[in-house]
Amino acid sequence: METLVLSQSYEPVARIPWQRAVMLIFQGKVEVVEEYEDRFVRSVTVAVRMPSVIRFIRGLRKGPKGVKFSRENVYLRDNCRCQYCGVKVSRPEATYDHVLPRAQGGKTCWENVVIACVPCNQKKGNRTPEVARMALRSTPVKPKRLPEAMHLTFMFEKGMPVSWAKFLGDMAYWHVELEE
Repeated sequence: METLVLSQSYEPVARIPWQRAVMLIFQGKVEVVEEYEDRFVRSVTVAVRMPSVIRFIRGLRKGPKGVKFSRENVYLRDNCRCQYCGVKVSRPEATYDHVLPRAQGGKTCWENVVIACVPCNQKKGNRTPEVARMALRSTPVKPKRLPEAMHLTFMFEKGMPVSWAKFLGDMAYWHVELEE
């Protein structure tokens, strides 16, 4: 069973195992907002309902400055598009390409990695864009931040505890695609 974690302002921030939630409760870092009606945590002398939703009592610390280097963030930086042909690429079809191939001394860093579609990645192969006669659409750089619309949000999905719906439902309202 999982527990939904909310920020001090009731925004969903994580899903954690119920055991971790209980530990945070005993440390006094969170308060219980919702409980599972039919699940209990038992000890020899006590039985308490398992937490379904918890909320941090104090504000969360801001993470380190800068954007974490990850495939997901490279994908977001490149606007979900192949940096050689410009076609929009879905996550499963997106490949991670080293502009200067690693075999030629290229590093795995923001300034040397781009998203490419499979055909372009295969065409480029283990060559530089110049040798492969392929132009980059933009120069890869380390972003200062990612677009706000790309930040992780939780959506209520079938199978999630019903007690999560009121905290996740409003997020779905703002992030669902609208028809023209």
